[in-house]
Amino acid sequence: MFTGPWLKICISFGREQQTVTIKTPGVSTPQYDYQHSYFPEPRCPDEARQRAVTLQTTYSYTRVHKTSHRSRKHGKDQKKPHKMPEPQFAGPRPSELAPPIHYQAPQQYTGSSGLHPPVQPSRPKQQHTHSSPRTFHCSNCTGRKKALCIGINYTGTARELNGCVNDAKNVRKFLMKNWNFKPEDIVVLTDDTHDPRRLPTKANILGAMKWLVKDSKAHDSLFFHYSGHGGQIRDIDGDEADGFDEVIFPLDYERRGAGIISDDTMNDLLVRTIPDGCRLTALFDSCHSGSALDLVYLYHSDGRLKKSEVTERFRKLKSSAGDVISFSGCEDGQTSADVVKNGLAVGAMSYAFMKSLEANPKQSYQQLLKGIREILRKNYSQKPQLSSSHKIDTNIRFFL
Repeated sequence: MFTGPWLKICISFGREQQTVTIKTPGVSTPQYDYQHSYFPEPRCPDEARQRAVTLQTTYSYTRVHKTSHRSRKHGKDQKKPHKMPEPQFAGPRPSELAPPIHYQAPQQYTGSSGLHPPVQPSRPKQQHTHSSPRTFHCSNCTGRKKALCIGINYTGTARELNGCVNDAKNVRKFLMKNWNFKPEDIVVLTDDTHDPRRLPTKANILGAMKWLVKDSKAHDSLFFHYSGHGGQIRDIDGDEADGFDEVIFPLDYERRGAGIISDDTMNDLLVRTIPDGCRLTALFDSCHSGSALDLVYLYHSDGRLKKSEVTERFRKLKSSAGDVISFSGCEDGQTSADVVKNGLAVGAMSYAFMKSLEANPKQSYQQLLKGIREILRKNYSQKPQLSSSHKIDTNIRFFL
């Protein structure tokens, strides 16, 4: 039983900030101002400092339905803290969405008895943490193509969503139909299956991230898609200009030993590990996702650079030798919407991204960002974002 000290930080769901208590076994709680203090290298990975997260209060949804600005208001009878119900699954996923046979998912799930604590991911090897090369090479995307699509509806819980599983399946079809991705090179994790290897648990997501970047080479094209809840927690190492880390929520995030996945962890696993000339394109359809990969360069729709969300002293650490591009559904301080299109519940960002490219596959980065925003502008306040690991000319053509 845990007897160590407790560390309290702030967590944001939608537009509300809540207190989170983090257990830190065997470590004395340092007397720092956590909003402004800097912890020297090596930085603690997200999985170590946020294990056994306990939510202290009920919170608003972080994917908001159109009719409620993606943040349902709780009634008085919903104000009390409650346990997350055991997920109820709608049934087996179609067999064609099975992961590639060479993909080995972590064996952490134990059926109805619950989850074992996931194995802590190792920190990327030192040779992948260097700064950007003197000469940056864009990927021509002619090599191997691999994709990871994650959709979490949190079925049977108080924070249930509607369109995320559909998003993951639609993006998979979109990649195969329009960009020549092979089904055997796409992993889909959704919570509408009984197969424990295909559930979007924290262990499975981290394992699939490692699979995505493993053995990547120059001119490979990797695609990462996440549709689900997103949020913010107080930054404790000083890399965030706004003082908050962005996070995503695996299916089992409330269970002991699991928890959230932060932008620091995703930067470690997805951004800093790929080689020079390898492309990683990320698509986030979640709240507070503007800088979900901690990429240094952020763009206006006319190609001008915005103020970086990464602090100056961390920009070298957060950089990558690879060619990393991210499209996210909103700014860090905004929420993202669930919508209904053609009778099907989907995420607004996933829908707009695919619709824009299907209407015109030959677009520049700048045109694509403007197109996505134009599709969403009439009905939604969210403002999609474009960011990259290296400074790019947004007038060049986007391709996968």
